[in-house]
Amino acid sequence: MFRQIRLTDADITELKVDAIVNAANSSLLGGGGVDGAIHRAAGSRLLEACRSIGGCPVGEARSTPGFDLPARWVIHTVGPVWQGGRDGEAGQLASCYRQSLRMAADMQVNSIAFPAISCGAYGYPLARAAEIAVSEVAGFDDSAHPREVWFCCFGRGALSTYREILSRLDIPVSG
Repeated sequence: MFRQIRLTDADITELKVDAIVNAANSSLLGGGGVDGAIHRAAGSRLLEACRSIGGCPVGEARSTPGFDLPARWVIHTVGPVWQGGRDGEAGQLASCYRQSLRMAADMQVNSIAFPAISCGAYGYPLARAAEIAVSEVAGFDDSAHPREVWFCCFGRGALSTYREILSRLDIPVSG
């Protein structure tokens, strides 16, 4: 199945896609970085919806409406805290992408945007995390959805890292 992959250095809360992925903490009650930005942009109803879910373990995903966001849905996933790669972080991070993509497929989402999960406060090295993200998206071919995947990079350095990995793996980038 052909899936369009797009790169952008933009605010994920402003993207006009069907779903955005929130790099959440396990409580799902907001925090810093992209998590805090998504909660602020989505409005107070997002916090209420997240409270009703009751949290999310590392490597899993949960969904809520997007409320005041342009995106219809928010898929919340909890990435691992980087411990030097000794505690199964790679498998947990891969699971975040797989679970989010599976949820998007089940919801028949056509377009989805991912931040660099675990690369902020959780300290995951960007290049390692981007390799996992790209591999999981490229390998997710058992569904017609999502048709378009955005990697929403924070800054030109991150954008360059993703572009280099996609090029090295000979994966075409649209737009």
